Amino acid sequence: MNSRRDFLQKITAAAIAFHLPSYGSASVGEFYKTSYDGPVLRVAIMGLGSYGTRVAEAMQACKMAKLTGVISGTPSKIKDWQSKYNIPDANCYDYTNFDKIKDNPDIDAVYVITPNALHHDQVIRVAKAGKHVICEKPMAINAREGQEMIDACNKAKVKLLVGYRMHFEPKTLEIIRMRKEGEMGKVLFFQGLCGFRIGDPTQWRLNKQLAGGGSMMDIGIYAINGSRYMVGEEPIWVTAQETKTNPEKFKEGVDETIQFQFGFPGGAVASCLSTYNMSNLDRFFLDAEKGFAELLPSTGYGPIRGKTHKGELTQPHITHQTVQMEEMSGIILGGKQPIVPVDGEEALKDLKIIDAIYLAVKTGKKVDLKL
Repeated sequence: MNSRRDFLQKITAAAIAFHLPSYGSASVGEFYKTSYDGPVLRVAIMGLGSYGTRVAEAMQACKMAKLTGVISGTPSKIKDWQSKYNIPDANCYDYTNFDKIKDNPDIDAVYVITPNALHHDQVIRVAKAGKHVICEKPMAINAREGQEMIDACNKAKVKLLVGYRMHFEPKTLEIIRMRKEGEMGKVLFFQGLCGFRIGDPTQWRLNKQLAGGGSMMDIGIYAINGSRYMVGEEPIWVTAQETKTNPEKFKEGVDETIQFQFGFPGGAVASCLSTYNMSNLDRFFLDAEKGFAELLPSTGYGPIRGKTHKGELTQPHITHQTVQMEEMSGIILGGKQPIVPVDGEEALKDLKIIDAIYLAVKTGKKVDLKL
């Protein structure tokens, strides 16, 4: 079994090879104090809404990723972004003509940040244009669409990454390190609570045609994905129950609250909750034979706070989207291997689980998983 020092040396060596910081260590901030003259990933953002704006702002601190283009159906937003981020007319597209990025050498990758149901067609179009793709999660609205996206990117020989920002978060990575190195012993139980009270009833997240579902397709995916990287195994069965208290706001096919449970091959079990109708729910808890780990908040924009049986986690906070885009640059341009995967295959597993959760809700039966 590797020691903590061996683990940190391994990820630090990989970071140095591509001039990246070791985000699992206390020196996370040092990278931003040094100069960088290596390759830079030139990114166009598709979808200039609130999260696209957050990513764009975070990228201003990046050294290895640069915002160079925009794709939007709203001309006024394009003009605003051009002015703010100095984006030339030649790098601005709408949803009807963005296939022309094929001939634009100023764009290496497109970050798709649009409603869930649009990801499938948009990602495939970007791939056909020969550009790498970063897609916001969930990658698609079901596993069938997700597989088609993976196949299209493989055929075009471009990378498909998914916006799992928590896979680079230092406190999260410290818990994963502790679990991998046996400091907690055998994992017994995981709890993931993810939810908030959603506002405007007319927004796309409450439109099944655009969202593909409800809370599970938005906040619930954090508990699904978190259970996998915290436990360190893939679930082999799922059960689930839905509660709906406001059918006017949460119409047919738009889930309000779902509780779901997993079983893992090593014997661990998980109990999770996804909701659009309760606040103060952002907690991961991992229990094991020799100790525990808690993140509270666990997946918000930060700072993440946590503790284990050994004490408070003190790893520094850097804006998640900044770290994510730096790391994804390393993956796309330098072949870096992240500690927790962020590729299409990783996202496909989450989609298979979501499909199974909805089936378990519908049938009231335990659903076996084969990931």
